[in-house]
Amino acid sequence: MHRILTKRRALEIIADFSHAGVLVVGDVMVDHFIWGNVSRISPEAPVPVVDVQKDSIMLGGCANVLNNIYAMGAKVYVAGVIGSDNIGRKLVAELRGRKIETKGIVVERRRPTTLKTRIVAHGQQMVRFDKENRKPIPQTSIDKILEYVESLRKKIGAVVISDYNKGVVSRELIEGIKKITADLNIIICVDPKQNNFSIYKGVHVITPNHYEAQRAAGMEITNSDDLQRLSETLLRKYAFQTMLITRGEEGMSLFENGREIVHTYFPAQAKEVYDVTGAGDTVIGMLALGLAARADIKEATCLANLAAGIVVGKIGTATVSQRELLEVL
Repeated sequence: MHRILTKRRALEIIADFSHAGVLVVGDVMVDHFIWGNVSRISPEAPVPVVDVQKDSIMLGGCANVLNNIYAMGAKVYVAGVIGSDNIGRKLVAELRGRKIETKGIVVERRRPTTLKTRIVAHGQQMVRFDKENRKPIPQTSIDKILEYVESLRKKIGAVVISDYNKGVVSRELIEGIKKITADLNIIICVDPKQNNFSIYKGVHVITPNHYEAQRAAGMEITNSDDLQRLSETLLRKYAFQTMLITRGEEGMSLFENGREIVHTYFPAQAKEVYDVTGAGDTVIGMLALGLAARADIKEATCLANLAAGIVVGKIGTATVSQRELLEVL
């Protein structure tokens, strides 16, 4: 355990998960995995031939954030956009199968449901192909999402804005969410994908990886001094209360914005890394859930770091269960 979170306190926070409510807003996707083996090269072209053994459909994008929170036994809500297609209907069925309400899912007839298909052979991802439309969603869809956010004001303690840069997350949507939640103690957490961080200005918590942070700041991180300068630049410029930078095998760095920027380092927890797909979803989902369960930011980051250490040891878009987290504790 980290020095700032005892096992006893961790268990108290986890016990509160069932009373916590979190809304996830963003780019809803479906992850399609095709699993197989390779034993020969195609005679038609110098490419491997995959003998397909099975395939699986999983919740992806912001729906994977939702799935991580759901796996912890919390009350979770979702808002986003899908197409009027079979994949969209499968996604809605998956949500309803988990007893997650779908009132916040907006169906657009001229937009496909975002689908990422990965072919995995012998435990290695070989290729991925995407079906998507990344154009900004229309005003009517933004209004419907904000109406849903308004209806949940008294039911949630945190909002996750999961931005995969597929057209749902915009300055207008974020400003609308901030306005709706302004008079309540609701924490807004953003997982960013757009290089222009100005659209996220003023949110409570932002969780870029080190590449995203470097692009947003226009700076390269080569040492700890660079990391500190970059973080001060982003926190001051965009008025974030907190920034959690995920740094792969280097762990996580939490920066809190006060009179001076306070940096807390969290070392990586993974024993073996098999697949980092969806690890960022686990981090922000766990972080927001911890905050909704009245943990402070450092305690929530500790739990998010532990959960990330578990999920990268799995192949595919994976989640961490409450049982697995308790076992690690």
